[in-house]
Amino acid sequence: MTEHATTPDPAARQKIDTTVPHSARIWNYWLGGKDNYPVDEAAGDAYSAVFPGIVTVARSSRAFLRRTIAHLVTEAGIRQFLDIGTGLPTVDNTHEVAQRLAPASRIVYVDHDPMVLTHARALLTSTLEGATAYVDADLSDPDRILTAAAETLDLTRPTALILSNILGHVGDHDRAREVVARLMDGLPSGSFLSVNDGSRGVDTAYERAQDAYNASGAVPYFLRPVDQITAFFDGLELLEPGVVSVPFWRPEPGSPVQEPIGEHGGLARKP
Repeated sequence: MTEHATTPDPAARQKIDTTVPHSARIWNYWLGGKDNYPVDEAAGDAYSAVFPGIVTVARSSRAFLRRTIAHLVTEAGIRQFLDIGTGLPTVDNTHEVAQRLAPASRIVYVDHDPMVLTHARALLTSTLEGATAYVDADLSDPDRILTAAAETLDLTRPTALILSNILGHVGDHDRAREVVARLMDGLPSGSFLSVNDGSRGVDTAYERAQDAYNASGAVPYFLRPVDQITAFFDGLELLEPGVVSVPFWRPEPGSPVQEPIGEHGGLARKP
């Protein structure tokens, strides 16, 4: 069964500009996806020429997402996921990981981007037992997100909120914390929050490259000190090992030893 909560919104009517690089398409390129254009590849190559480690950051972020979802399904028994800022589909998307482990899992993706909306059908696939939906909404409107998500998810039951590389688009830290708090307020006890975002204090080359990207006129993405990323979990019960550089969050047995990177994340439970 496939369900959706997509409604005609402005993003659906926006024309996709293939002459200007777009952050979601560049990220897709770094992850090895195909939903990008030559202008995105050029921008991605220019960025990686300054900071080659960006591909490691992108792929380590996706690996962290995969491990946290696997924990939520197999250890915490979570069967509902609200993934905001999902971006373009590549490999090991939230619904793929969750439904591979628990076919009855229900997932709602949220984004507000014409390119992502165009590819919604690629996201809107599901097992027969579960459901996958797409909501066109902006992170700045948490009430709309919760209302739309409730068409597919039972928000009286524990739900995992996934915020992967999205909060860096909210420049004001206090505002970003307010949005996270409002979203978690709409979820019951036993729900979880997974956050991973670009961080400062680990890799100065990454910071210089990102600051230059932000200054270029592109849609900015702000790296944050680790204590500010940790603050998103205030009032929740952080699981071990806490907020760490993502390669160090419960690495899979036998995986190669990793170096810390400028991407931190954690997983916490709502009491």
